[in-house]
Amino acid sequence: MSEAVRAFFDDLTRSGGRMLRQVSGQVRFDLVNPHGVDHWLLTIDRGRITVSQGGPAEADTVINADETLFLQMAYGEVKPLPAWLRNDFTADGEFRFVVMLERLFAPPKGARHPRVVATRAAPADDRKP
Repeated sequence: MSEAVRAFFDDLTRSGGRMLRQVSGQVRFDLVNPHGVDHWLLTIDRGRITVSQGGPAEADTVINADETLFLQMAYGEVKPLPAWLRNDFTADGEFRFVVMLERLFAPPKGARHPRVVATRAAPADDRKP
């Protein structure tokens, strides 16, 4: 097991997920590494997150990914939904938790909200009052 993975999940339990107040359910991450597969169970209860590690447990969604890819998604280097569409990782169960990964992981480096970008890009006389 990678210390970076443990650190990510520890931080997640302390800080909670971004924008997950409306989400409840369980997601199991099966992370493949050179030594085998590590199982992490993420329980979300209206934004409150708890994490446990151990053997495979029942979950609403099971994410099977390489540990390196998981860390790239966690650090915002790879966006989860496009990675899933490219079949870089697999998911079984409720699709809503695959979409939720975008809110769980860090935003990409240098990301800005589209409204801020649009406001700065539009000339002053083109803005609506």
